Amino acid sequence: MKISVAGFATLHQPVSMSSRELAELIDIPHGEVKRLIKSLETARRLSQPLCPVDYRRDDKIYQEYRLNKRDSLAVIARLSPAFTPAVLDRWHERELQHDLPDFTNPAVAARAWAEEYEQRQRLEQRLAVIAPKADFFDRYVVVNEAMGFRQVCKLLKVKEPEFRQFLLERQIMYRLSGVLTPHRQHLEAGRFEVHTITGENRHAFTQVRFTVKGVKWIAGLWAAHLAERPKGAVA
Repeated sequence: MKISVAGFATLHQPVSMSSRELAELIDIPHGEVKRLIKSLETARRLSQPLCPVDYRRDDKIYQEYRLNKRDSLAVIARLSPAFTPAVLDRWHERELQHDLPDFTNPAVAARAWAEEYEQRQRLEQRLAVIAPKADFFDRYVVVNEAMGFRQVCKLLKVKEPEFRQFLLERQIMYRLSGVLTPHRQHLEAGRFEVHTITGENRHAFTQVRFTVKGVKWIAGLWAAHLAERPKGAVA
């Protein structure tokens, strides 16, 4: 198989997926995806340093991140686990286009097909671990109204201190005057509702609740979190 100089250079570029492409795939604002990626870097959960790349849109310059396969899957596992198969399929297409073997050589072709088959098996095994946990809530948990923190803990069967730490570490919520408060991007995404209530003594306090959309979203993140735990880990 003959490859042009330009084609050779293209094939030997590192394969990556942009934060903007991930945002489009899962239909989440690019800014939110970038914030999550940055928080993963801060927590040292990424396998390579972040390197912002400029792109132009509407005559303005913006920045995106380029991620390898491992890191892009880590992002999806936290943002929207249900889209993991779609991201894997996109990677599969990209890798096939990036590194085409010489199919005129029978030995090379046979080895390429064997490697492809083994790779798909590994990906399917990973999905088999994640998918049942992430899909459980969509199929069996019916949520018809907003829920408070303790109600969600009971639904997910998780201890309150553990779930609280999970929300803080993932930068989903933060403490404001001792009260767990959602970050603005999650409020804007419709995952929480915040009400100010005045008690009988005229003392005002804030009540935060997960919306129906928010409960299902956090359930998916929690399922992916459980799937990442080593076997035998205590819940």
